[in-house]
Amino acid sequence: MDSLNTEVRAYWEKQPCGTDKVVTKQLPEGSPEWFKKIEEYRYTVEPFIHSVAQFTRHSGKKILEIGVGAGTDHLQWARAGLECYGVDLTEAAIKTTQAHLACYGLKSNLQRVDAEKLPFPDSTFDIVYSWGVIHHSEHPDLIIGEIKRVLKTNGMFIGMMYNRHSIAALKLWIRFGLLKGKPMLSLADIIWDHMESVGTKAYTVRELGLLFKDFSYFVAEPILTTYEKMALPKWLTCFFPNQWGWFIALKARK
Repeated sequence: MDSLNTEVRAYWEKQPCGTDKVVTKQLPEGSPEWFKKIEEYRYTVEPFIHSVAQFTRHSGKKILEIGVGAGTDHLQWARAGLECYGVDLTEAAIKTTQAHLACYGLKSNLQRVDAEKLPFPDSTFDIVYSWGVIHHSEHPDLIIGEIKRVLKTNGMFIGMMYNRHSIAALKLWIRFGLLKGKPMLSLADIIWDHMESVGTKAYTVRELGLLFKDFSYFVAEPILTTYEKMALPKWLTCFFPNQWGWFIALKARK
């Protein structure tokens, strides 16, 4: 039987995250204009990435990104003057990110790797970054253990994972549970089967605290996103607290 990560890889090999035709329209794939549209869309929909990552504050450091996708955030790290390394479960993401950086004359040390077992020595990186990736893995706890291992002492993890107790998760449950006559399905069941690749997980802040318990410092902050607000009246969504947001921004120090 194939492992879950094999199924996850097959899903994302078809189309690296962020490269959907809804975003890129009819632009030639791999062209500078295609990459610019991907970048523009990402930071329009998720503008808070810049305030969480703070790309330019880490110039000169050595960074590993887990799950490079279309290379949009990886480009920001390279532009900011970091020594960049990146891994992804898919060959498609590695090739896309290489091409993205090449448009700007930039390079990174990129390789296709299952992040549950990273090919780097202990205490290699100042920063490990992963935005919306770890929750797709079969064993997120193994990735988090690897992150701690490859970080230098006082090194920082910066990332994002999904929030199970969110409006976005509730909307999924209404669509695929309640309206399908399956109200007994849990939020976790619905997210597993209907959010992007099969096996996707979402967490509470407390659960994430347990996953990162071996770090010396950890903070998790839910962020309200456009995904909670879609198809709902603005007068209603303005009352939503950040705690109901689909994203949980994470920082953890080794």
